[in-house]
Amino acid sequence: QVQLVESGGGLVQAGGSLRLSCAASGGTIRSYDMGWFRQAPGKEREFVARINWSGSIKSYADSVKGRFSGSRDNAKNTVYLQMNSLKPQDTAVYYCAAGRNHPDYNYWGQGTQVTVSS
Repeated sequence: QVQLVESGGGLVQAGGSLRLSCAASGGTIRSYDMGWFRQAPGKEREFVARINWSGSIKSYADSVKGRFSGSRDNAKNTVYLQMNSLKPQDTAVYYCAAGRNHPDYNYWGQGTQVTVSS
């Protein structure tokens, strides 16, 4: 059973940057697609980014394209989300997820709060 733990969230001013990490334990994520999602208050959870098992295929929501970048280090069993040029509308709880094939994710982290002040 893979367990995922996100970290790196916090409070940042608009225009700033944060780097989220998602560390896996209980199993390797080497063969899993990894996704990042977010949920803002009163809104449904939405897709943010996806990195395939090798890191060779990445896709992003239009709202974050050009500002966010996903990466992974399979040796460290960790994935990352670099978030630049943050906007107040990026405020949300960010979750990472693991699955055999995007968009089907079986394992989810508990989330990390990102708050962007204007």
